[in-house]
Amino acid sequence: MISRRTLLASGSALAVSACVTAPPEGDQNAALNSFFEAAYEQELDRSPELATSVGDKRNYGRWDDESAAFEAQSLQALRNSVRTMRARFNPDALTDPQVRLSYNLYEARLARAEASAPFRDHAYRFNQMFGAQSAFPAFLINQHQVTSVSDAEAYVERLQRLGAALDVIVDRSDEASRRGLMPPRFVYDYVLSDCRNVIAGAPFGEGPDSPIWADVQTKIAALNLAPSQSAPLLAAARAALIEGVAPAYRRAATVLSAQQARAGTDDGVWRFADGEAYYAERLATQTTTSMTADDIHNLGLSEVARIQGEMVSIMRTVGFSGSLPEFFRFMETDPQFYLPNTPEGKAEYIARATATLDAMKARVPAFFNLVPRAPMEVRAVEAFREQSAGLAFYSRPSADGSRPGVYYANTYDMGALPLYQMEALAFHEGIPGHHFQIALQQELGALPRFRRFGGGYTAYVEGWGLYCEALAKDMGFYQDPYSDFGRLTLELRRAIRLVVDSGLHAKRWPRQQAIQYILDNQPGNESQAQKDIDRYIVMPGQATAYKVGMLEILRLRTAAQTSMGGRFDIRGFHDTVLQNGSLPLDILGERVRAWAAT
Repeated sequence: MISRRTLLASGSALAVSACVTAPPEGDQNAALNSFFEAAYEQELDRSPELATSVGDKRNYGRWDDESAAFEAQSLQALRNSVRTMRARFNPDALTDPQVRLSYNLYEARLARAEASAPFRDHAYRFNQMFGAQSAFPAFLINQHQVTSVSDAEAYVERLQRLGAALDVIVDRSDEASRRGLMPPRFVYDYVLSDCRNVIAGAPFGEGPDSPIWADVQTKIAALNLAPSQSAPLLAAARAALIEGVAPAYRRAATVLSAQQARAGTDDGVWRFADGEAYYAERLATQTTTSMTADDIHNLGLSEVARIQGEMVSIMRTVGFSGSLPEFFRFMETDPQFYLPNTPEGKAEYIARATATLDAMKARVPAFFNLVPRAPMEVRAVEAFREQSAGLAFYSRPSADGSRPGVYYANTYDMGALPLYQMEALAFHEGIPGHHFQIALQQELGALPRFRRFGGGYTAYVEGWGLYCEALAKDMGFYQDPYSDFGRLTLELRRAIRLVVDSGLHAKRWPRQQAIQYILDNQPGNESQAQKDIDRYIVMPGQATAYKVGMLEILRLRTAAQTSMGGRFDIRGFHDTVLQNGSLPLDILGERVRAWAAT
């Protein structure tokens, strides 16, 4: 899974000005690329958080404007920008295939923004996956780098502005809730817990340092300043936390508690007046296909049956004589598959995951020509958000190399991180999964930045991650049959998502029915099944993209192998998939077929 910034960017309009500077006369390819760069510069001007995420420190002390007016202005600006592009450039005159592709993708971004615009208040601004309550501290801790006094001053300024920024999102959430656009009641328990955790401890009260206070102290200390320089910075940060951040989080908790009292217990978006249309838009955006909810549901049922058949074969290989559900229970409960839920056990998991990825690096050259320069680390999810965060996710590196890519493993409950799934999970989130695709995309310097740093297409991004889980078997991993079973377990989870996501949001399944389907069809305990379902409830359609994207990449590879015969080169195939950045699945298919033909 990818981070909040990527998720939000993938579904929002570009914040570009209507007044993009006219491109120079002459070559249309170069002129259009200049147009894209000018547009992206203005996007960075208007989005401080995007600028920070790509390593650009302009407006470093500010937050994005999350108001409805700014959002509408951004969409209109994108319309104007695309209109200008169409007026000034004839796609038939673009001789560079990559520039033609950029033209088409720029138009596609507007189409996506227009399709999602009617549902701009349907997304839950406060939720346990990427809600504003945890996004602000996570952004400061993981994105805001401090390498100078001015960076530290910008950090303090962001703390001073955080309360007002949070208030805007609270107000929008509350306005939407009064129109019935709010998550089900149980979601608020997670959100309110996060709100309390952010402002728990020093300097707000007794106890250990709060997450932000610990972070700002660590970053200022690393500058090795004289006390006369560091003391005023720390004093200002402390005052901002006590006088601005804490009151804002308390205000948010008050409003969200009132929302919870009004919230219902139905879970799917079918409950909205335009819920069917909203879910159809979510499926189209997330999968980049025309698949309906029924198509998704039936594909899921078919894939569940196929994968369970392969699991039975492994079960027989290891000599287990019971049924598949009994084997699931064995895998869930046998201590050999789990590390202890202690600080030592959690540290051991991170160390083993790191070693797994180190072993993968040695086998990469036989399967990949293109590899990213950016480094990658494995880290545990921070304590302040580990109770509500997902099982695992990836955070992209900064463009300037100052911040590595990070594979986050959530070690809060070690029972949710069985060792037999460690390989597949690391290959998906790290190497050659998200890190190769996302970090490499940023490094494709010939492409315009809106393609290098954009949120991308979920079916492509997550489909690649899931494809890499399967690819690792071709690369010689999963030698332990239990580990291969773990690979199938994660693939089965993605197939089950097709069933339960469409069940929740289109077929009106209640939350418990969806939880029970998971418990009946894959290994795992009720707590983990509940966490999975709670994620699908607040992110409708997103979970369907994994399997749809994976199956298409595998289909394209098989078709290329069939048509090319002995000329097929797996490294060339991976180059073709990766060298254009994130693409809708139909355009990806065109690219692979063109490569196979030439």
